[in-house]
Amino acid sequence: MDPSNLEKQREPETARYLDFPNSKPGSGLNKFSSTLTREHDFPAAQAMLYAAGVPNREVLKTYPHVGIASVWWEGNPCNTHLLDLGKEVKRCVEKQNMLAWQYNTVGVSDGITMGGEGMRFSLQTREIIADSIETVTCAQFHDACVTIPGCDKNMPGCVMGMARHNRPSLMIYGGTIQPGFSKLLQKPINITTALEAHGAFIYDTLKNPNDPSETKDAILTDIEQTACPGSGACGGMFTANTMAMMIETLGLSLPGSSSTPATSPAKMRECQKAAEAIKICMERQILPRHCLTKQSFENALVMMMALGGSTNGVLHTLAMATTAEVPLTLADFQRVSDKIPFIADMAPSGKHLMADLYDIGGIPSVQKMLIAAGLLDGSTITITGNTLAQNVDSWPSLAPEQTIIRPLSNPIKPTGHIEILHGNLAPRGAVAKITGKEGLKFTGKARVFNKEHELDAALASGLIPRTENLVLVVRYEGPKGGPGMPEQLKASASIMGAGLKNLALITDGRYSGASHGFIVGHICPEASVGGPIAVVQEGDVITIDAETKRIDMDVSEEEVARRLKEWKPPARVVTRGVLAKYAALVGEASQGAVTDLF
Repeated sequence: MDPSNLEKQREPETARYLDFPNSKPGSGLNKFSSTLTREHDFPAAQAMLYAAGVPNREVLKTYPHVGIASVWWEGNPCNTHLLDLGKEVKRCVEKQNMLAWQYNTVGVSDGITMGGEGMRFSLQTREIIADSIETVTCAQFHDACVTIPGCDKNMPGCVMGMARHNRPSLMIYGGTIQPGFSKLLQKPINITTALEAHGAFIYDTLKNPNDPSETKDAILTDIEQTACPGSGACGGMFTANTMAMMIETLGLSLPGSSSTPATSPAKMRECQKAAEAIKICMERQILPRHCLTKQSFENALVMMMALGGSTNGVLHTLAMATTAEVPLTLADFQRVSDKIPFIADMAPSGKHLMADLYDIGGIPSVQKMLIAAGLLDGSTITITGNTLAQNVDSWPSLAPEQTIIRPLSNPIKPTGHIEILHGNLAPRGAVAKITGKEGLKFTGKARVFNKEHELDAALASGLIPRTENLVLVVRYEGPKGGPGMPEQLKASASIMGAGLKNLALITDGRYSGASHGFIVGHICPEASVGGPIAVVQEGDVITIDAETKRIDMDVSEEEVARRLKEWKPPARVVTRGVLAKYAALVGEASQGAVTDLF
C-alpha cells in the first residue's frame, strides 16, 4: 500500500461516535483545538488554558494540542515508570512547537490480583481505559493522542480509545522487565517461576538442587524476592508482550517498541522519536483506522501464531477489531493458525524472554524474516508514514546461530498454538493454547468447580489426585458470570508446578498469558447465560481434540437439553457498583467481551 495515498483507504464508519456538529475545525495541525482557541467563542476555555500554562495568545491560537495518556500508577512494576516516560514525551512534543497535556487512566495489576477477588476488576479496566482516552481527547478537543500503557489490558484499552476518537495517535509500550535471578537456585527466573513454585510448594516437591537441605519456605521466599528485578511488564510472551507485539505489527507504535526493555536507554529515545512521529501523523492525517485494516489484523495474527502469543490476544484483538469496525472472527484465528508455524522458544512454553529477543534484533527482525518469507504483508501503513516493510528494511536480520527463533523449515510446531474449538460444550467457540508438548488430545472425567476459588482450595489442600485423567471444569467465571472473566493463572501454574500431567483445565473464564499446559478457556456461551458448561456433571467424560478442533462431553443431545431445561440461573454475584454495570453491558468472549455493542 502506498502510504502517500491514504485517501484510497477505507473511510471509517463513525456514525456511532460523537461528530461534534458545533465544532469549527481549523485547517492546520490544530484541527480540533482551534474550535476553542482561534477566536473568542470560548473565552472561559481560553482563560482556563492560560491558567494551565499556555504562555501567550500566539501559542494559544497556533499550537496544536497533544494529549499524553499514560496508564501510570505506583504499586505495579509494569506501570510505575510510565509517568517518567510521559514527562519525556511531553518535553519532546513541546520542542515540536505543540502543547502537551499529560493525564492518566486507571490500572490493575494482574500479578498482584491473580487468584483473588481483585482479578474480577482487571478486564473491565480495558473498557475504563478506552473510555478515559476517548473522553479526555474529545472533551478537551485534543488534536492528537500519545498513549503509554504497561500491563496487559492497558494496551488494547489504549487502542480501543484511539479507534473511537480516530485522531492522529500512537502508542509507546512501557516495555518488558529484565529477567530475575534466584540466588539460591542460581538461575534466571521470572514471574511464572513464582507462580509455578507455589504448586511445587503445596505438593512438597519444591527443592533446591544446589542444596537439598534448603527448606521449601526459604526457596519460595527467595523466588518471591528475586523474580521481578525492577520496572517493566512480565517478561515472556505473556499477554503484555503479546499485545505490544501485535499492536506494533498493526502499525500503531514505532518499530521495536514492543521488544525494547523498560529500563533501557532505547526506551527513552523512543519517547523522543514518538514526538516526531505524532507530528508526521498530524501533518499527513494518518489516523488509527488507516492502520487498523483487515490486512494489518491478519499480520498481527501471523505474529501471534509464530511467536506463541497469549490466549488473551484472541480476546483483545477481537475487541480492538470490533471497536475499529473491522470484520474479524474466531474463524480468522483458526485459519491463520492452520498455516503459520510456531517458531519461538519463548516462555511460558519455552525458555527465553522478550529481553533475550531484544538482544538478537527484537520484533522488527522477526517481522523482516516473515515478510521475506511471504507470510507477512509488508505493504500496510504505519504511524511512521512508511509501510511495515519500509520500517524494518534497515533492521538487522536474525543471525543464523541464534536459537530463540527457529527456522521456518524446522519449527517447534508446523502450525500455530492457538486452536479454536467447537462442540457440545462450546457451541459458539472456545480458545485452546496447545503447543503440542502436552499432546494434541486429552480425555478425562469431569471434576466440576463453580468458581475458581473452589479449585484453588482443592489444589491447596492436595485434593486433586495424580492417579486418573481428570478434566477440571471451572465455570461461572465468564464476562458476565465472574463477573469480569478473571484469569486463572494461579490454578494452571499450580498444576504445572506440581507436575500434575494427568489434568486438563477448561473454563468459561480465561487464562494469563503465562499459563501453559492442556488448557481451554473462553468457552461460549458461558455458564451464567445457560451455556452447556453450566450442566456438566461430576464424572462426565470430556474429550479435547486439537486435531478435530472439538471439545465435547460424552452426553447425548437429549440429555444436555434435559439438563438445560432443569437448570436455573444463579443469583447475581454483584448487584451494585462497577462490576454490576460491567456485567450488565458486556458481550460474550467470542466477540471480544466489549461493552459497546448495543
